[in-house]
Amino acid sequence: MTALPGPDDPAGDAEILDRLRRGDEAAFTLIVDAWSGGMRRLAASYVGSASADEVVQDAWLAVIENLSGFEGRSSLKHWVYRIVANTAKRRASRDSRVVPVGDPTGEDGGTVDPSLFQQPTEWFPGHWSRPPAAWPTPEEAIDAAEVNRVLAEAVRHLPPRQAAAVTLRDIEGYRADEAAELLGVSLANQRVLLHRGRAAVRAALEDYLATGVTDDPPRDSGTT
Repeated sequence: MTALPGPDDPAGDAEILDRLRRGDEAAFTLIVDAWSGGMRRLAASYVGSASADEVVQDAWLAVIENLSGFEGRSSLKHWVYRIVANTAKRRASRDSRVVPVGDPTGEDGGTVDPSLFQQPTEWFPGHWSRPPAAWPTPEEAIDAAEVNRVLAEAVRHLPPRQAAAVTLRDIEGYRADEAAELLGVSLANQRVLLHRGRAAVRAALEDYLATGVTDDPPRDSGTT
């Protein structure tokens, strides 16, 4: 049997899908190992860390049950992530954690200037075009693991759809149109959610770099 293609290469979807449908355990293990971490982050943005593992487990069961219906209109990974998003949304609705969608004009809450982020033609689209003002010099740099913890905590405390937008765009690397589809919102609303989320994460990071202290803010029920 030939080696499996990379799980994040859409060109290999047909072969992986064929093996999955034939019950190839190696193919299933490949995508579970490659995608479960991102799936859990996406699920946690809707239902919190405590329930995320259950959502991922339910999503994988749904993937197995619906493989025969996958028509290849998107990449296999995108299809799997859509199942995760839908499963997480149902779980969040059941747990009464869904927050109404905010004003897509952005007038009901803070946003952030898109010019602060790199554009599609730059090296790292969607990431900061310049570091926060309080970013330390190399001599003053704090441990990278601690920065990652602060960022993860900031995302965790975002309203669910903002957290999902940041997770999909900045952590999982989805395009704006793909993220909007997974979130079930318009492109304009996706931009608003992403900008608000990024603004809050940036503020949390700058506060930490300036003071060395992290807050534990409650979720803002007034925004999405």
